[in-house]
Amino acid sequence: MLHAYFNHVRAFENTLVTKYFGLHCVKLTGPAQKKVRFVIMGNLFCTDCTIHRRFDLKGSTFGRMTDKPESEIDATTTLKDLDLNFIFRLQKTWFQEFRRQVDRDCELLEQERVMDYSLLVGLHFREAGSTGDQTPPGYRTPTDNDGLEDGSVPPLSRADKDQLLLDPARLAGRNLGLNMPARVERTERKNDLDFQLVGEPTGEFYDVILFFGIIDILQDYDITKKLEHAYKSIQCDPNSISAVDPKAYSRRFRDYIFKVFTEDT
Repeated sequence: MLHAYFNHVRAFENTLVTKYFGLHCVKLTGPAQKKVRFVIMGNLFCTDCTIHRRFDLKGSTFGRMTDKPESEIDATTTLKDLDLNFIFRLQKTWFQEFRRQVDRDCELLEQERVMDYSLLVGLHFREAGSTGDQTPPGYRTPTDNDGLEDGSVPPLSRADKDQLLLDPARLAGRNLGLNMPARVERTERKNDLDFQLVGEPTGEFYDVILFFGIIDILQDYDITKKLEHAYKSIQCDPNSISAVDPKAYSRRFRDYIFKVFTEDT
């Protein structure tokens, strides 16, 4: 996969797949002389903005809900598909590029027989104040100021956001998935028992800064995953589980992601 991955990252600067910067080996001193191998990867949430909510999205439903009670969910909890209660609305130019890039990235992963990857999404709810925006009720953060942890450069103001969207030069200077001004619309599911994957829009909007990328891209559809698919298919709907053929996985993943990410109108 390395050769195809290398060419893909070089060809598409806005690729959303995990960035790998190196594979290293350190030989420890002592009698054992043990070798430790590790990979250096890009940190999707390397930002001064507090990540108030994070979601790991696959498009499957079996086991795709956090096991934490509501009272224990905080900004460090990674939520899953059935926990998602937002639709992400991107500005037109970004949304078009997002669709193109997700298609390209999924074609690479499908070609390399990779599955079980996710779209990791981080949300920073912009500060209440000059914009009038508010963090949704119950969305606790690790800090007291609900904004930047160290008092450095604040999130984009409404004027800055509008100027960014109107200025192609400034827009071109941003990478897809990193520090992106957007809106989210809260959704509600009709019935928890129906495992409705995408909730119904409520018309309740929030201005956010988005961070997202495709992670866990090294799992191929090997014998272990084929056995997992066969076993879980006996217990539940085969289409609801994560372990499926890469072609089916890619199709389902894209269908789902293009429902929860839409163009902001």
